[in-house]
Amino acid sequence: MSNKNEGIFDARKLGSGKMLVLGLQHMFAMFGATVLVPIITGLSVSSTLLFAGIGTLLFHILTKGKVPAFLGSSFAFLGGYAAVSLLCEQNAIDNFSAYAGVGVAVAGLIYVVLAVLFKIFGAQKVMRFFPPIVTGPIIIAIGLTLSSSAITNCSANWWLAMVAVAVIIVCNIWGKGMVKIIPILIGVIVSYLVAAVTGNVDFTSVKEAAWIGLPVVWHNTALSLIGDSSTNSSVVITSIITIAPIAIATIIEHIGDVCAISSTVERNYIQDPGLHRTLLGDGLATSLAALFGAPANTTYGENTGVLALTKVYDPRVIRIAAYFAILLSFSPKFAAFINSLPTAVIGGVSMVLYGMISAVGVRNVVENKVDFTKSRNVIIAALIMVLSIGINYSKAGAISFTIGSATISLTGLAVAALVGIILNAVLPGKDYEFGKDLQGDTSVNFEV
Repeated sequence: MSNKNEGIFDARKLGSGKMLVLGLQHMFAMFGATVLVPIITGLSVSSTLLFAGIGTLLFHILTKGKVPAFLGSSFAFLGGYAAVSLLCEQNAIDNFSAYAGVGVAVAGLIYVVLAVLFKIFGAQKVMRFFPPIVTGPIIIAIGLTLSSSAITNCSANWWLAMVAVAVIIVCNIWGKGMVKIIPILIGVIVSYLVAAVTGNVDFTSVKEAAWIGLPVVWHNTALSLIGDSSTNSSVVITSIITIAPIAIATIIEHIGDVCAISSTVERNYIQDPGLHRTLLGDGLATSLAALFGAPANTTYGENTGVLALTKVYDPRVIRIAAYFAILLSFSPKFAAFINSLPTAVIGGVSMVLYGMISAVGVRNVVENKVDFTKSRNVIIAALIMVLSIGINYSKAGAISFTIGSATISLTGLAVAALVGIILNAVLPGKDYEFGKDLQGDTSVNFEV
């Protein structure tokens, strides 16, 4: 990589006061998106913040403290949470987060398996099974399958939802500096204030909540299912099959984020500490969070934007942000304040976010120059899109079958991911090589 980078790699020279401020800025950068996931899914805001902080610290330990990355809530698993929530509702189960957590925990273990494979065989041989023609359409489908929930939430109060959308667009297009980096957070704050002024916010739960309390509610954790005679094994198996395949898309997202951080900082983190270590850190952080009722973790592009803005690349600053997140998680009153967000505000923000998820999938296909003049690529993309969206919006909402006494339901995303991977492996004409420019070339552009 270039040695012309004039960034600060040791923030201690700035003094402890400035380091704290920089850490706080990183905390706010990840904050809007991280707390939005539990708001949408119904998971605990406090647990989310706690394990975002703990997961980030675990990631830094496993990557030898070299990679300035923050781990926040992943939006890619929202479709999985929604499917498991519906399944639990059909089976009269009230703690859906516990069952969903099992699926997410297994998804995290897929990271670990791939990390081992990366270490043994190298990234190029493993990633040939997950090329852009598979991952791109899957990411597109994730956003589109979630779109109906955003519209449903917006319908609670369309004008309030449009306030959130308008603020996000203005901040993202015309904003400068930090305003451009955190448009989601600003959109939430402004629309929340508008809702409060117009009498659309119920502050009852905020008034009743304590200032200090434990963030984890045991009943809602995956660990609470162990040894519980009432645990529905069929729902557990279905949750795993439904959610675990989503890891395919998030692993690609992780690799892209590590490349983006490498490009910003001008340090080759793919080689040192290595993708196997970053994947291991992300995967174990995700599994740990899921076991205790928090959403899956992922490396956050918002914080990469802060790195580019401040040019302070010291991972110590990121760890300070993690400590702030952990501290904030022990305030139930703060969590109640977040949970008081009107449904319409959540809908407006979700509309933008879900569309952006699909747009990232389109970008994944375009930037990797997937050749759609080849019939194999058209067939793979077509089947992934039709299966994922078609099954999701069909009358059953899933494909069900029975193995022994257990009834297994595969969501559209799970079926599409499996079909896409298998077709890519067996159809002739594969032309994608992951990281072919990385071999022996440390001047590669890691822009993703």
